[in-house]
Amino acid sequence: MKTRLTTEELQKLRCVNFEEKEGFVDAETVLSREIGPQGSKQREDFNAKALAWYYGEVLKEKRKELGITQQELAQRIGKERAYISRVEQGKTDVQLSSLLLIASALGLSLRLA
Repeated sequence: MKTRLTTEELQKLRCVNFEEKEGFVDAETVLSREIGPQGSKQREDFNAKALAWYYGEVLKEKRKELGITQQELAQRIGKERAYISRVEQGKTDVQLSSLLLIASALGLSLRLA
């Protein structure tokens, strides 16, 4: 299953002026209406959950790319398989130390900017 756009597809998409498309509503308008305005508690909670999900997806994709099971990853970092599952699903707050352990076990590095 293809999950990423090619470079050419991305370039073509970047050239589209969506504001000229009938019925187009930008993401900020939808998020403000459905979740809450920027700076609101609801929006901050949503953003935190979205980031947790995103990082979980990145870790899961890398783990699968390496052919490592959740159990194997858990053993490498001294955690339970259920913990890895929760991280990959974005269902738990991950301490920085745990994120660094997981990333290192997957051959990833993190850069704080």
